[in-house]
Amino acid sequence: MFTGIVSDVGTVARVEARGDTRVVVSTGYDTAGIDLGASIACSGVCLTVVDKGVDAGGAGWFAVDVSGETIRRTAPGLWRQGRRLNLERAMKLGDELGGHIVTGHVDGVAEVVDIRADGDSKRIAFRVPTDLAPFLAPKGSVTIDGVSLTVNEVDDASDASVFAINLIPHTQAVTTLGDLTTGQAVHVEIDVLARYLQRMEHYRGRQ
Repeated sequence: MFTGIVSDVGTVARVEARGDTRVVVSTGYDTAGIDLGASIACSGVCLTVVDKGVDAGGAGWFAVDVSGETIRRTAPGLWRQGRRLNLERAMKLGDELGGHIVTGHVDGVAEVVDIRADGDSKRIAFRVPTDLAPFLAPKGSVTIDGVSLTVNEVDDASDASVFAINLIPHTQAVTTLGDLTTGQAVHVEIDVLARYLQRMEHYRGRQ
């Protein structure tokens, strides 16, 4: 379980082709405090730490195995050397829930369709698969590449639904979202509460 509050931005240091794809991520985390088998959200994807260590320069790293299914369901080019990843360690009992409840299970891939300045912030609009549109509502929560954000507006008038968020300067600085460009693919995880409410409404309508 995560909160969508990014605590480090790591970099893919190495990719090894095996039965699954092993990805080695350089990190500012103290890897001595990371147990093998621990969960870390990597740009919104919950993955299991299978190895860890410190390189010759003293920088920490951890390794995760990425299955073919995960690669198919995540943004193209994510698992390549040099790619920056939003990182969050799994929350512990007593941690502050600063964002919202995030599972680390990506629901779909959205496309950045518009970026414009809004004061010091950025207004970023995303085109989302239509099957996810019912779960997005103004002032609701959404996770983009592992970052908990508030939906500002939703437009269902076009062929595909579009929603927009505002990215404040702090979030631009401490996550990868400040570097987004038009046409880029991002991971979307809908609010788990919205998922359950939609399911309840579905069955209520059948009674």
